[in-house]
Amino acid sequence: MKKYIVFFSLLVLASCYYDKEEELYPSPSGGGGCDTTAMTYATNIKPIFDQSCAVAGCHDATTKSSGYDLSEYTGSAAAAKSARFLGAINHSTGFSPMPKGMAKLSDCNISKITAWINAGTPQ
Repeated sequence: MKKYIVFFSLLVLASCYYDKEEELYPSPSGGGGCDTTAMTYATNIKPIFDQSCAVAGCHDATTKSSGYDLSEYTGSAAAAKSARFLGAINHSTGFSPMPKGMAKLSDCNISKITAWINAGTPQ
């Protein structure tokens, strides 16, 4: 009788295990994910820079704060190659946090910028 109880107990415990694939392996582009595949300046990065960086008085074509013009590709690619760039947008210790006087960019936007830089800053 003990053998049947042990077997039944193991069977019940083993059958209660349930994981949802979408929770274990979330899609990078589905739901609330952040798709960082095939980042290009024109499609993905320029809208982020236009909203948060290339604004009047900052890194726009007129002001070019600290010599960086993030309103166009050439200036953006040059800035991205700076050793200070990722430290600044990540608000890392020892770097001037950017955007200046504003909240840190979202983790998704920082991931997109990082992926763009790692891909060689494609236009």
